[in-house]
Amino acid sequence: QVHLAESGGGLVQTGGSLTLSCAASGGAFNSNAMGWFRLPPGKDRDFVAAISSSGLSTSYARFVQGRFTISRDNSKNEVYLQMNGLQPEDTAIYYCAARLGADTVGIAEDEYAYWGQGTQVTVSS
Repeated sequence: QVHLAESGGGLVQTGGSLTLSCAASGGAFNSNAMGWFRLPPGKDRDFVAAISSSGLSTSYARFVQGRFTISRDNSKNEVYLQMNGLQPEDTAIYYCAARLGADTVGIAEDEYAYWGQGTQVTVSS
């Protein structure tokens, strides 16, 4: 059983930055690819970014490329999402997810077996 806990969300002005963290416990963190997804108000959940278990491969949704960076620290069992240049349309609940035993990135929700509870990010205009 893998438990994921996100933190770092909050309220930020347009153009601001936030760094989300996701702490994992249980399972073999360094064997799992990790991903970030987001649920905007009134919309479906979207893929944001993913990173392979080794950290050597990453993937980003087109709407965050150049603004967001995913990274991980396998010694701390944590994955991060650095978000710069935030816009009101980035307002959403952000979730981290674990893709077990994969050293390849995944962009589909059904590739991820475990999910955190989410952290709210609100960008004011």
